[in-house]
Amino acid sequence: MILSMTGYGKAVVAYKEKKINVEVKSLNSKSLDLSARIAPLYREKEMEIRRMLAQKLERGKVDFSLWVEKEATIDATPINAALVENYYRQIKVIADNTGIPEPENWFATLLRLPDVTTKTEVEVLDEEEWDVAQQAINDAVEKLIDFRKQEGAALQKKFTEKIDNIAELLKSIEPFEKGRVPKIKDKIIDGLKQIPEVDYDKNRLEQELIYYIEKLDINEEKQRLANHLKYFRETMKESGHGVGKKLGFIAQEMGREINTTGSKSNQAEMQNIVVKMKDELEQIKEQVLNAL
Repeated sequence: MILSMTGYGKAVVAYKEKKINVEVKSLNSKSLDLSARIAPLYREKEMEIRRMLAQKLERGKVDFSLWVEKEATIDATPINAALVENYYRQIKVIADNTGIPEPENWFATLLRLPDVTTKTEVEVLDEEEWDVAQQAINDAVEKLIDFRKQEGAALQKKFTEKIDNIAELLKSIEPFEKGRVPKIKDKIIDGLKQIPEVDYDKNRLEQELIYYIEKLDINEEKQRLANHLKYFRETMKESGHGVGKKLGFIAQEMGREINTTGSKSNQAEMQNIVVKMKDELEQIKEQVLNAL
C-alpha cells in the first residue's frame, strides 16, 4: 500500500486550565526534514518528540508545532498588593517630609514601580501533564498518517491508470513492428536497383540485412519493459519502508527501455507511440516524488 508524504494532523487536549494544541504538517522530501516549534515548558522534551516523529513519519518535510492556551484569569500576571501598599506608605512619608506633591494618579505611578507586576512563579512540567501532551502529539500524528493513507490511495489509482496506458501503448507497437522488416528489406533492394551498374553479392546482402535488422530489434526492450510494469504493480501492493523510493528506481528503468525502443524505432508511427509512453511515464515520475 502506498502512503503519500503529504499530510496534516491537529489535536487539542485539555489539562486543568490549559488547552494543549499540536499541529503536524508534511510535504515531500528525500529524507526527514523536521522543523519544530515547541512551547517553552515542553522544550526539555524536544529530543524525545523528534524521536517519536522520526519513528512514525520516516520521510518528508515536517513542520511540528506545540503551543498552549490558558484561561485569561489564570494567565494574567498578579499584582503584588502588599508591595503596592508598602510603596504607597513610603511615598506618603516622603511627600509629608519634603513637601513634594503627591502623585495625581496613584495607580499609574505605583504600577510602574519595580516588581509590582513581576510574575515570580516558575512552571515545571510534571509527568501527568507530559502524558497528556504526548496523547495530543500521538493523536495529531495518527491523523496525519490517516491523511497520508488517503492521499496514497489516490496516488495508487493514478499510477495504475498510467501503467495500464503504457502497457496498452506497448501492445500497439506490435503491428508496426511486424511489417517494418519487409519494408526495410524492400527499400534497400529498391535503392540498389536504382544503380544498375552496381553489382552486389546477394548472400552478403542477406547477411548485412540480418545484422542491420537485429540492431533494430526491440523484442528484448519490450520484454524488459513488460517486466518493469509488472514489478511496479507488485511493489505498489507492498507495505513497509521505502516503497516510494523503490517505485522511483523502477520508473527510471522503465524510462531506459522506452528510450532505447524510441532510438530503434525507424517508423513515424512507432516513434509517436514512444512519445506517448514517455508522457505517461513522466507523469508517474512527477507523482512518485510524493510517495513515502
